[in-house]
Amino acid sequence: MKFRPCIDIHNGSVKQIVGGSLKDEGDLAQENFVSVQDASFFSKLYREYGLCGGHIILLNPVSSSYYEETKRQALSALSAYPGGLQVGGGISPENAAVFLKAGASHVIVTSYVFSKGQIQYEKLRALVKEVGKERLTLDLSVRSREGRYYIVTDRWQKYTTVELNEETLETLSGYCDEFLIHAVDVEGKSAGIEEPVAKLLGDWGKIPVTYAGGVHSFEDLDKLKQLGHGRVDVTIGSALDLFGGRIAFQDVLAYMKGA
Repeated sequence: MKFRPCIDIHNGSVKQIVGGSLKDEGDLAQENFVSVQDASFFSKLYREYGLCGGHIILLNPVSSSYYEETKRQALSALSAYPGGLQVGGGISPENAAVFLKAGASHVIVTSYVFSKGQIQYEKLRALVKEVGKERLTLDLSVRSREGRYYIVTDRWQKYTTVELNEETLETLSGYCDEFLIHAVDVEGKSAGIEEPVAKLLGDWGKIPVTYAGGVHSFEDLDKLKQLGHGRVDVTIGSALDLFGGRIAFQDVLAYMKGA
C-alpha cells in the first residue's frame, strides 16, 4: 500500500470539499478547507518527499467561469513536479496532450468515457489511441444505490448504469494503466472507509488502484491495508493536517514505510 497525495482545485483554489455536495450550477460546494497556498506549493512538497502518482483534480467544468484559473493552477502544479502527478477533470482527446506536455504522468478520465449512463467504448478507444493505455487512469468514482455501487460522472452528480464489480474492473483494465476509485458518499466526511469497495478492489487487485474517501484515522489505514491485501493505494484529503485535518502528514509517511 502506498500513499498517493492529492491536490483538489475548485474555483481556482486548492480545497477539500464534501464530495456529494459539488454542484455545477453556481460552482457551489460544501467546503471543509480552503488553502492559502497555491497548487504548486503542494506539488513541490510532494516532490520533496518523493511521493509520486498523486492526483490533481480540476473540480470545475470547462463551462465554468472559474475553469481557466483552476486549469492554470493545475498546470503550475504539473510543471513544478514533471512526471510526478496525474491530472483529471474534464479530460478529453482534444485537451489531454496539453496536460501531458505540461508534465502529467497520466490523465484521469471519467465523464468522457461514461456518458448517457453507459461505457462509451468508441470514446474509450479514441482516448487510448490519443494518449496511450500506459498514460491513462480511469476514475471509477462510485455511489451506493440499493446496496450496490454504481459509477457516477460529471463531478459525481450523475449515476450511470455501470456497477463497480470484478467484471467491470476486468473489462476496463484492458484500456488503462491504473484505476482511481472515489467512494463519493464518504468523500470529504472523514467518517470511515467504504469497506465493501475496499474489499472488492483488494480481492481483484490486478493493476494499480487507488482508493479515496472517508479515511480519518490510522485504524482506517489498517482496515484498508487488510481488506485491500496491501494492493490498494490510498489518498487522504480532509483528514490530513495539510488540509486542516488531524492526521499528521509526517505520521502518514512514517506509517507507509511499514505498510
